[in-house]
Amino acid sequence: MTTRGDQILDRPLSAIGGKGLFIKELELAMQEGRADLAVHSMKDVPMEMPEGFVLAAITTRENPCDAFVSNRFAGLDELPPKAVVGTSSLRREAILRAGHPHLVIRSLRGNLDTRLRKLDAGEYDAIILAAAGLIRLGLAARIRSVMTPEQSLPAPGQGVLGIEVCSARAEVLTLTTPLNDRDSAHCVRAERAFSRALGGSCQVPLAAYALLENDRLWLRGFIATPDGRQVIAGDLRGAAEDDESIGRALAQMLRDQGADVVLEKLSTGQ
Repeated sequence: MTTRGDQILDRPLSAIGGKGLFIKELELAMQEGRADLAVHSMKDVPMEMPEGFVLAAITTRENPCDAFVSNRFAGLDELPPKAVVGTSSLRREAILRAGHPHLVIRSLRGNLDTRLRKLDAGEYDAIILAAAGLIRLGLAARIRSVMTPEQSLPAPGQGVLGIEVCSARAEVLTLTTPLNDRDSAHCVRAERAFSRALGGSCQVPLAAYALLENDRLWLRGFIATPDGRQVIAGDLRGAAEDDESIGRALAQMLRDQGADVVLEKLSTGQ
């Protein structure tokens, strides 16, 4: 299905209704019986699930990192002043503006083929994409370098597919639940709880990335202004079963450090 989020490409996603534009029409198809389930990139799933729907499975995570894609340059550090970098993400924009203020950041919308075509046409010197999308579509060869979480902290749920079903469809829930990956689910729940507690949406430059080792969860997160001038970051560790509590606690830590001031600026457009 082609959704409104796929069709409206001349404006930033944050200006046309957000990530829900990719989801609502799929949910309507499930409600009307035209579809039994929907498969989403978890980073595109709104933080609050609508009534009557449930995430039946969070699948095994692919590479969660951002990818640097360019025909001329091997990495961000090679880009000269005024080089044009394309991204559709306020999170990536804030990271780029904070660490590479000499670059020109321009909006880049469309599906993967459209974005790569614009790069190949010379409209951009480089573009930043999710590594997982390129890998899943057999386009890993286009990746010039994978950005580490230290260079570009991923979005909540990045690299993970989620399966959404109508909560009343018990038979579909039974079929899809075995696809759930326990470790990925713990990480994504922590990331989404952090984002939810800070009002996360595509209008908020926000990152959250969790790692799990020996049932211990390590969550890193930040919130920023789009110009990258204010970045409030932190991390927290705890037991895997406390995933959502860790997410909420890290959000409160950032609020204690001044995140509310950043959120106020974002809400008033300052």
